[in-house]
Amino acid sequence: MKSAVETLNPTRVRLTVEVPFEELKDSLDAAYKKINQQVTVKGFRKGKIPARVIDQRFGRGAVLEEAVNDALPKFYTEAINEAELNPLGQPEVDITELKDGETLNFTAEVDIRPVIEIPDYSGIEVTVDAVEVSDEDVEKSVEQLRERFASTSPVERAAEDGDVVTIDLTAKVDGEVLEDGVAEGVSYTIGSGELLEGIDEAVKGLEAGGEATFTSELKGGSAEGKEAEVTVKVTQVAARELPALDDDFAQLASEFDTLDELKADSRKRLENMKQYDQATQAQERVLDELLKLAEVPIPEKLLADEIQTRKHNLEHHQLGQMGIDLAKYLEIQGKTEEEFTAETEEQAVKGIKTQFILDELVNKEKLNVNQEELTEHLMRRAASSGMSPDQFAQAVVEGGQVPMLVGEVARGKALAVVVEAAKVTDTNGEIVDLDDAEDEAAETVEAAGDAEPAEAEAAEKTEA
Repeated sequence: MKSAVETLNPTRVRLTVEVPFEELKDSLDAAYKKINQQVTVKGFRKGKIPARVIDQRFGRGAVLEEAVNDALPKFYTEAINEAELNPLGQPEVDITELKDGETLNFTAEVDIRPVIEIPDYSGIEVTVDAVEVSDEDVEKSVEQLRERFASTSPVERAAEDGDVVTIDLTAKVDGEVLEDGVAEGVSYTIGSGELLEGIDEAVKGLEAGGEATFTSELKGGSAEGKEAEVTVKVTQVAARELPALDDDFAQLASEFDTLDELKADSRKRLENMKQYDQATQAQERVLDELLKLAEVPIPEKLLADEIQTRKHNLEHHQLGQMGIDLAKYLEIQGKTEEEFTAETEEQAVKGIKTQFILDELVNKEKLNVNQEELTEHLMRRAASSGMSPDQFAQAVVEGGQVPMLVGEVARGKALAVVVEAAKVTDTNGEIVDLDDAEDEAAETVEAAGDAEPAEAEAAEKTEA
């Protein structure tokens, strides 16, 4: 077999392949065997029909077509490997010449990973937020914990902000009570914003037994989005009582004996959270600077597939779980469809660039992923997905997504190499130490918009 490569552009090539006819022998034998199992000829047992009879009865062309379809993927793969190309997606194959007993010639156009020069990233400098925890931050954290231990007790007075009221609701549209527009015994904290717009104003000032009517747009149900006349009746008013901030509360709400110990722990937790946020911010900004330095051609087909994948995931997974469609989502976001498409394309381009550059860096630095690193990343991904590690691992294996996770970890290690070489200072001018930020880097790469879904799908098509 002979093959030649013509570069059409930095991300697409045309292979020209010439195959001597004798190299089709195995595929021709397989074609006759397959046809033998599918047809019946009087006077011959099934599977025992001679090749000449098949040629006479069904045509040599049918055999050649079957043989060529069987052989093309093998010859294409050989040509790709010989040229040391990294194809993306399914090739467009054109048989240019097929002479029985002489030759098979074909061309194959396919997108490839572009050759990328890793830029000198040693001079990257970024500034991140300083890790600062104020007394007010600590007080707010302790107050939030205090809110979780609040109790309620019925009171005989008008409802006020912060009270918990028990209410009955009836919703009418065009004067008719909706089938799903009646609810009884609903518990609602005034000011929480968890129910209908306008309900706070309606119930404030009402005592048990009082009722009011207001107009509001329904957030769900059969008449979602429509204006409804809502009647609310208060059946009970209860005041929320917060526990005293003392050592007894610390013992109730934590493993600590004193309030001072609880506050010190809250401060430490907030510092850890801000350090994590700082590391993530540093990685995101270093990655942005790296992307600015590198020239990365984007394959058109891969970009189109990635945009489609992102839109499909948003519409059929994220928004589906929220119970809204794309039009409603755009309305909530205050965006036009054109703005949404432009943003999606921008994110897709960033994701593909990120993958290409970091993959090249993985190869250049010869970075490997060991089992421990993969397991740690899998457990973090499982936690973020709300699944147990075992459930997530099973889903990953069954979905053939293990290479994707390995890629995320490897790219995270590559990004960590760049971050380590960069100069990172905080807003106070202090140098930030990010030596142990490798774990977060994998998540930063993932959040940047990994191009893996579309490319994985394309790879599957190529193998098929």
